[in-house]
Amino acid sequence: MKPVYITRLSKFLPNDPVGNDDMEKVLGMVNNKPSRARSIVLRNNGIKTRYYAFKDGKVTHTNTQLAALAVKALFDEKLPIEKLELLTTGSTSPEQMLPSHAVMVHGELGISNRVELISASGACCSSIQGLKYAYMAIGSGLNKVAATVGSERMSHWMHASRFQPEADNLTHLHENPIIAFEKDFLRWMLSDGAAAALLQDTPNEDGISLRIEWLDITSYANQLETCMYAGSVKNEDKSLTGWNDLDTVEWSNQSVFSLKQDTKLLGENIVPLGGEFLKEVMEKHDLTSDKVDYFLPHMSSEFFKEQVYEYQKRAGLELPWEKWFYNLTKVGNVGSASPFLMLEELFHSGRLKKGDRILVMVPESARFSYAYLYLTVV
Repeated sequence: MKPVYITRLSKFLPNDPVGNDDMEKVLGMVNNKPSRARSIVLRNNGIKTRYYAFKDGKVTHTNTQLAALAVKALFDEKLPIEKLELLTTGSTSPEQMLPSHAVMVHGELGISNRVELISASGACCSSIQGLKYAYMAIGSGLNKVAATVGSERMSHWMHASRFQPEADNLTHLHENPIIAFEKDFLRWMLSDGAAAALLQDTPNEDGISLRIEWLDITSYANQLETCMYAGSVKNEDKSLTGWNDLDTVEWSNQSVFSLKQDTKLLGENIVPLGGEFLKEVMEKHDLTSDKVDYFLPHMSSEFFKEQVYEYQKRAGLELPWEKWFYNLTKVGNVGSASPFLMLEELFHSGRLKKGDRILVMVPESARFSYAYLYLTVV
């Protein structure tokens, strides 16, 4: 493998930041009643502001547009976008099932050149999966310039109008028209936005670059049931029934296309699994605490912060708080875009110096995947 460098990082966050008190003004209220879960969730997750591609009751950007704007920001006159050879995308929330998200982003870029495409689907790890493909393509000598982007547009999934038919159906059945916590929970957790990285086979002549030392990803789906899901319902035997095997009436009556999460399953497993996988990568790569200058943890909530610290300590990687760097409280949980949003802010902060080493942690709760990325500033 040839050395591979992240030479540029960019982002696009739509519209103005939305504070906690204004969330329901944007997302709406189901049955015209405030959410019972909102205050509880916000008190625990620590998020103060987030971004929505939705304003004044109208969509302002598609996921495709968010991703394309972030990718375009990677290029300029010195390095025109016509040099792009490979584009990888990762997203939980594309607008369509077909064509792929990557194809749509390529079309939205409006560029004259053809490129190779990879579209990684899933949740938070999808952008890292795309990054790994680009890393291997450049490291093997197949490409010289690649862009990888993570993007999400969750606001359209979380708008009250998506849940109103279910509430109306519950009222019709003379049941309590309160949306289940597993559905309401994520309405107050997720945000919109995109962030992208440019990968090249040579570092920047001026300024810093991030050399990719290693990137490991694993799945625990062989051990655990589904935790976060959409386009399906979860059965008593823990299996999923997909939207195409459900009657079309049920799509609305059960909010089948909403994003749902089993919070108990999440709490019991997401942090311990990260500690378990961390032990493996530490042994594999001879990783020790003194070899990490910045730790970038993708967390859905600050609720997990102390737990992550404790499990890392047990694994033998005790990283003091001054080494931690994350921006969850400002930008929210933007799923697949979050790892690159952290890297982008740190990259442009002026804090990095050559020789610094960065460890990025990316958990995914869909059916429990994990990624660790290790970089050196050069």
